[in-house]
Amino acid sequence: MTEVIVGSEVCPSWAPAFGYMGASACMVLASWGSAWGTWRAGLGICQMGVDHPKGIIKNIVPIVMAGVLGIYGLIVAVIITQAISAPLEGTGNTYSAFNGYTHLAAGLCCGLSCLAAGGTIGVLGEVGVKGFGIKAERGRKFFWSESPDGDDDGGDVMSGSSDAESANKLYVGMLIMLIFSEALALYGLIVALILSQRLYSCS
Repeated sequence: MTEVIVGSEVCPSWAPAFGYMGASACMVLASWGSAWGTWRAGLGICQMGVDHPKGIIKNIVPIVMAGVLGIYGLIVAVIITQAISAPLEGTGNTYSAFNGYTHLAAGLCCGLSCLAAGGTIGVLGEVGVKGFGIKAERGRKFFWSESPDGDDDGGDVMSGSSDAESANKLYVGMLIMLIFSEALALYGLIVALILSQRLYSCS
């Protein structure tokens, strides 16, 4: 017999459905954001690597940051799943509707935050690494010689140093934007963890 307060069941049989929906939504949305960010940033790295292959490893940062988003979703989904209690024989369901709503909110909070962060990281990563490659190579293509007119005179040392410095400044700016984009998902993770700790069980 489940507890009833003011005409409504505190621990109805359908309450765990909301908890599992929160866990699945968190995992799906976080993975979606991670895949989105990896896809967009990966396209930019592949295109940049054709003209500036030396910068591939240096510009792999957006891929790593996008992959972390899936870990955030996994953490919250596991916590929610472990908190969903099975019905006990003789006492009925002990998982309350309050827990179900809380876990659904936690899953959506983390999942949607990771989705937004993944899209931001993907777009910033794609444009940033392309710009870095163009700056580092001074607009040259892989099939060109050292100088665009075909005269391989070794290039201007001073100009090359200035271009490398400009590319590094662009790289630092891209990293700062990526860090703050990743922070969006971290905010959602923190709030989801706080929400998942608010529990009420029927004794």
